[in-house]
Amino acid sequence: MPDFQIISSLRFDPALPEAAARYSSCYPDPDKTPYYLVRYHQDRLIAAAREFEWEEALKWLEQDLGSFEHFLDASIPDRTKAWRLRIAIDHGGRAKVEVNPTAGIDLMSLFIPSLHPAPSNPPWCVYVDSETTNPSKFTKHKTTARDNYTSARLRRGITSPSDTSEVLVVNPNDEIMEGSITTPYIFRGHMWITPPLSSGGNQGTTRRYALSRGFCIEQNISRHGLVDGEPCWLSNGVRGFFRGQISLS
Repeated sequence: MPDFQIISSLRFDPALPEAAARYSSCYPDPDKTPYYLVRYHQDRLIAAAREFEWEEALKWLEQDLGSFEHFLDASIPDRTKAWRLRIAIDHGGRAKVEVNPTAGIDLMSLFIPSLHPAPSNPPWCVYVDSETTNPSKFTKHKTTARDNYTSARLRRGITSPSDTSEVLVVNPNDEIMEGSITTPYIFRGHMWITPPLSSGGNQGTTRRYALSRGFCIEQNISRHGLVDGEPCWLSNGVRGFFRGQISLS
């Protein structure tokens, strides 16, 4: 039996439906749910179950979206507050949700950066891993087998989920794959670019959102082309989009 689970982390925010309704032309359907990009999270879990040929997990995951949300509802202790949810599903289709408090954010952070006002929060410090990671099914999909990502973070001294630092994971061709907990976006040639899936990273939910709305395009990013101090964007399914700054020192 496999000793890992497929996972996805997302944000529950009671204020999201009202905000999404204001930007419905720039936000994926459904826009009335408090679960951030919930359809995309369900889709990424389905894709992982197919890749690993987990038939029971796939059968459970292919329920309609309303039933999937109803399952998530049972885990929310207080619907007036924002929460971080971590969905984990095993080989036999047994699913559980871990729920933790999450910091309040400017709700504009949940939308693509082209909709943002001038950012005011300090940028995250974004490092590049000193070692390489081999692409595999465990980098293509998000699972509990995350030793490569944990090691990359520890090499840069990132020890807490609350640290405002990130490390970019690099494949043996010196291409950026993704961040340890984020998708990165770098500005090149008058446009924002993000690593293609062929570099070995996973199909993040906010990455899919950013690509679908034309915020960025896919393009290989060499570690050698990064510039110390240059700005970037980062994103994930709990925090949305936020600023970063490359640090090569």
